[in-house]
Amino acid sequence: MSNLQPDTLIKNPQGCHVVSSVEVPAPAAQVWAVVGNFGGFERFIPALSHIEMTGEGVSSLRKKFFKDGNVVVEQLNSRDDQALSMTWTTIYNTLGVANLWAAMHVQSLGTGKARATWTIIAEPASGGEEALPGFKDFVQGFADDAMGNVLKLFV
Repeated sequence: MSNLQPDTLIKNPQGCHVVSSVEVPAPAAQVWAVVGNFGGFERFIPALSHIEMTGEGVSSLRKKFFKDGNVVVEQLNSRDDQALSMTWTTIYNTLGVANLWAAMHVQSLGTGKARATWTIIAEPASGGEEALPGFKDFVQGFADDAMGNVLKLFV
């Protein structure tokens, strides 16, 4: 008889909570076409050299290759093109992140205006509580830069 029990390395993170939001002078559907493209984040994250996708839709994997040699593998958890939202989880990375969950959402603000919001909950791979402030600053800066680049695509 086996002592094996179901287990997983994927856990919901309890670390820092970061939100980056930008108002874009474009219709929500056009903004969603950019930030809702799970395989197209290199359009607004210039540190990425390219992305390789495996599969389509929910449960698909994206492998993000950074110009500095870092790699991140993420799984799409949910996607709702009517609500303009999706969530994903990091399952492997070389960036020093233990667990990461993220969501992207676009909200219409009326004719020709929308708000794109990127929410990230993540934990550093090492350093515990002492590492959280610096780690949160890193994640917030990364998200803010990316969302600033989204805005530049539409102005």
